[in-house]
Amino acid sequence: MQRLFALVLVFSLWFGFAAPQPAQAYNLVPCNESTAFAQRARDSVNQNAARRYEMYSRSNLLCGKDDGLPHLIVDGNLAHLGEFTIPGILFLLITGWIGWAGRSYIQAVKKSGNPEEQEIIINVPLAIKCLLSALLWPLLAVKELTTGELVVGNITNPDTGIPVSPR
Repeated sequence: MQRLFALVLVFSLWFGFAAPQPAQAYNLVPCNESTAFAQRARDSVNQNAARRYEMYSRSNLLCGKDDGLPHLIVDGNLAHLGEFTIPGILFLLITGWIGWAGRSYIQAVKKSGNPEEQEIIINVPLAIKCLLSALLWPLLAVKELTTGELVVGNITNPDTGIPVSPR
């Protein structure tokens, strides 16, 4: 059975990968060379839209030949790094920061005398302290992962630390 699974895995990986195609293969051209994009820019009546079209034409974004709309290219090419990768990493860093700050606030409040009240009525000095300390959340997460604070229980005995309701 394991050999059959390995064979199926090999074939699916072998035939599942496609050769990378350049952006020109998908009828994409630089926005400043696209006639459909130029027509859309001329037809825009809103001043903000005109400014946006001007920024697109000065950037290295690629537009469709037929539709004239900018397309995001996510192919590993460093020329297109700012289209998806950098905003994606920033999104993950900011959401991790917010989540770590909330987690540390809940953990700090749990140790106080009235945790339910402090979850409803926010303790602002404590919340600001948690927000500032959470700026280093990737380092704190690695530290807690290596010390075992981040995970509950362990692999050898998964029942430790996790309460189970009686049935």
